[in-house]
Amino acid sequence: MIKKLTKIKLLVQRAIAKVSAQEYTLFSIYSIITGAIAGLAAVLFHNSIEFFNHIFFQQTASGLFFLGGAAVIVMPALGMFIQSIMIYFFPKTASKRGVSEVIKSVALRGGFIPFRTTLFHFIAPVISIGSGGTVGPEGPAAQLGGGVASKFGNLISLSDSRRRMFTAAGSGAAIAAIFNTPLGGIFFALEVILLNDFNSPAFSALILATVTASAISRILLGNVSVFEFGAISGIDYSHLYMYVFLGIGAGLISIAFIRFSSALDKVIKQKILTRIPQWVLMTLVGLLVGVVGYFYKEIFGIGYNAINDILGARISWHIVLLLLGFKFVLVPLTLNSGGFGGLFAPSLFMGACFGFLFAVLMESVFYLPVNYTLFVLVGMGAVLGGVNSIPISAILIIFEMTKEYAFILPLMLAVVISTTLVQIFLKGSVHLKHLEQEGYSISHGRETSILRSILVDEIMNKDYVLIKENTNLSNLVSKIMESPSSTFYVVDESLSLRGIISGSEIRPIISEYEHVRDVLVASDIANKHFTTVKADDDLDYVLKLFGKENLDELPVIDSTDSSKIIGSISRNDIIEAYNKESLKFNLADGFAGELKTIDKYKSSRVAEGYSIVERKISDSFIGKTLSQLRIRNKFGVEVLMIKKKQSFLADDSRKESELIVPDPDYIIQSDDTLVIFGSDDKLEKTANW
Repeated sequence: MIKKLTKIKLLVQRAIAKVSAQEYTLFSIYSIITGAIAGLAAVLFHNSIEFFNHIFFQQTASGLFFLGGAAVIVMPALGMFIQSIMIYFFPKTASKRGVSEVIKSVALRGGFIPFRTTLFHFIAPVISIGSGGTVGPEGPAAQLGGGVASKFGNLISLSDSRRRMFTAAGSGAAIAAIFNTPLGGIFFALEVILLNDFNSPAFSALILATVTASAISRILLGNVSVFEFGAISGIDYSHLYMYVFLGIGAGLISIAFIRFSSALDKVIKQKILTRIPQWVLMTLVGLLVGVVGYFYKEIFGIGYNAINDILGARISWHIVLLLLGFKFVLVPLTLNSGGFGGLFAPSLFMGACFGFLFAVLMESVFYLPVNYTLFVLVGMGAVLGGVNSIPISAILIIFEMTKEYAFILPLMLAVVISTTLVQIFLKGSVHLKHLEQEGYSISHGRETSILRSILVDEIMNKDYVLIKENTNLSNLVSKIMESPSSTFYVVDESLSLRGIISGSEIRPIISEYEHVRDVLVASDIANKHFTTVKADDDLDYVLKLFGKENLDELPVIDSTDSSKIIGSISRNDIIEAYNKESLKFNLADGFAGELKTIDKYKSSRVAEGYSIVERKISDSFIGKTLSQLRIRNKFGVEVLMIKKKQSFLADDSRKESELIVPDPDYIIQSDDTLVIFGSDDKLEKTANW
């Protein structure tokens, strides 16, 4: 079977190689194909959930054995039990769940997602949601879309940089298909998968893929909004302040939900699962969902029908309050105990409940005229944006799903306030915080990662010009004219740094030169309020200082003596270092063939005197980050990739190991292997490091 698949893959690659087309034409075709397969996968996912829901609920509607109508209590428990069995037999694959796995694959693994992982996380959420689990399909759909796009990239042998783009595009396309929101899908990929990297070259692929996926969804699932509500009458903008309070309330609910979920996760992992098996816990949680659902059926599944009832004010506020409380507790219980599903639909559900209750409060307590539908829709967007840290996507998803423009201003206001509160509380994205808890530190884009991997002492200039503080103006001007440097450092007799002289300090003096030449000395002219950097600062930090202070050069001081200058660093030095280091990443993509050769021969020559080799790590490397090891500085070689051992469940094409892009904060593990590039003489020195 594997041989047949390999032959098919080779035939596809040869066929593509024979196609004579411009690069952009192929890129566009690949983007459309990515959108098509992600859209079809999302439609299949949607229909599979409906199918399993029919099996679990419709087939037992008339009762099940002695349980009668109470059979619905057992269905979520049965679904959770089946999921627990899947986790038991495939623990490593089961752990690679959700949007965070797609983020890691794009940021660290060149967009590679093992297909078995994709298949597992297609089946598990279908069972979870189909059996009445109170979670959403959107997170798993994003993982599914990214997974099938990654597999397509493998099939046509895309480079890591291209596969990274199409994996992100596949996730966005799946969201576009599930929600029927192409713009929402684009910005979901940008805000979540690409970590707000709006300069990403994947943008054009995202547009083509999401539009294609959305078109397929509309053809196969229909072009009718899942939300039903009457026309929204004209908005009284004098009451816009109410949406400010709505946004604040939604933000506080989002923070409380995130905090509760995080605390519950710790309790389950550290206390509960140490005492009882996971299958017992999951089954009990399923029973709890079933009991609640028996009395309040709105809690089962995705919950869109319940949202429509809330939009139509067909449920009393007492019931809505109960539903909000149940959803708030049961969703984290389901997910943290081991259930599979997403947070988008629960966020919309909780937002609808909160918006409705807020409208009741405004009308009943403050006697203000309210439009219930409007407050429910705005609440949905505000909680969706807050819980998932996606302000732009939340606005666009609600806008596209409702096809209603009238309430866009209140929606934007509430969503921005809600997400801002959450960002302040979390000090970043909820997805980044989740990854940090797993031990990953992922930069916002390749540029930041590159700059953070280089320290000041690796590139600082040691040929700087010192000026004694008592140097008279005439001698100072002479030195300035003779020196190619544009920045001069004023020191005292003990060579302690006292100030900086640059063009901005000299220029005003020139016009008065004849009058002050015998009066002023260097210390009179020098800027004594200057910014310094240390040798162990990274270039990302220094570049931000350049932007903040509007400077072109900074002094580097001794880490033990802040008055002693040991070098200088300029903005151009950083740009040159970035360009050089960026070339390394391009080499990693360009030498994809050589990296595959390494899998077999452990080394590959790429040019005369230069090779890529695979090196086992030294025991002294374990537990340290790449930035702490400073391999480039010590050995003169570049770390292109890190090879991590894979479980037997990995995709056949990478069954024994996976390659990930090095991050400066990546912590070396005992089973890691480094793929390094450099001159042959430098590589020899690493043989027994």
